[in-house]
Amino acid sequence: MRNSVINTYLIKEFMLSTMNVFLIFLAGGLIMNLREEITYFSDYDVGIILPLALSFMIVPSILINIFPFIIFLSSMWVLIKLKQKNEILSLKTFGFNSGKFVYLFSTTAFFLGIIILLALSPFTSLMVKYYEDVKGGYDLDKSHLASITNNGVWVKEKIGSKINFIKSEKIEGDLLLDVSIYKLDENNVLIERIEAKSADILNTKWIVKDGFKTSFGENGSNEMFEELTFKSTFNKEKLNSIYSNLDTLSFYKIMTEIDELVKRGYNAKLLEEKKHYYLSLPFFLILMVCLASIFSLSSNDTRQNIYYILLSIITCVIIFYLKNFSMALGATERIPMVVSVWSPIIVLTLFCSVGIIQINEK
Repeated sequence: MRNSVINTYLIKEFMLSTMNVFLIFLAGGLIMNLREEITYFSDYDVGIILPLALSFMIVPSILINIFPFIIFLSSMWVLIKLKQKNEILSLKTFGFNSGKFVYLFSTTAFFLGIIILLALSPFTSLMVKYYEDVKGGYDLDKSHLASITNNGVWVKEKIGSKINFIKSEKIEGDLLLDVSIYKLDENNVLIERIEAKSADILNTKWIVKDGFKTSFGENGSNEMFEELTFKSTFNKEKLNSIYSNLDTLSFYKIMTEIDELVKRGYNAKLLEEKKHYYLSLPFFLILMVCLASIFSLSSNDTRQNIYYILLSIITCVIIFYLKNFSMALGATERIPMVVSVWSPIIVLTLFCSVGIIQINEK
């Protein structure tokens, strides 16, 4: 019973510190992103509500991506707090060695990672998708624009003095299906319309098949065709680059629909990288707790807290840099994708294992 009460108390303190750090990062993220959104919408009469709403949509996804760092700071916070109040020393009289602190906090962090993957990831991915759709609607004044939404594929491009508006039901392999093309002159007057069943967009010279073309003006005409060539600034690769933001995909969607996502145009290697990033997240959170514990519990001298905090933050930044560097090597096929994601985890596990053994002996 005594151990149960102590465990509950320690987990509560850890969760409280995690919530505090999360809210601090949330506030900071909202302030920085709100400034960016206000600058983005400076040419539009939208007021403050829309930029603020968009900030609330995108910031949670950003915080999930840096959640290991949040867990690291939370662990430092709660351990230093317990050490300054001499509670760690008191709890050790009840048989709590340093290893038990690490076990409690790392287990809690692991389950937080599971909750993020199964509960928060679907929610934040929907918000990011909506965020991109809303912002894309305000880009219509740009000379080149492409957007892929639930309503289909939309493209706007300017070639010389002409403007093309292109709509398709969906992209499938090299093809746009159920294509509508509207060509306007420099005065935004409709001069040509093309309706077709498909368009091969492998190159910028599209092969449009099975449709009709209507020309407007004094010499207007209407003709059916089996195949014609349409010049565009977009091709399959350029359109597929729209899928570069994988934050619009939840952990569940990637795990269950990865083959379908590849068929829709997503990069298979990036999807594989994102999948293993998600799978490694709970374990990475454990290692962040271990790393924070090594720095926090290495000494009982509270006067060295600032030194250990600065050293640990620098170490954490280096770890994040090396992890991103490793994933970049995987994305460029310098090393296997799975190795690029898991090798930093393995190296950090070995380092933390030695550190935990050392602090547990103190």
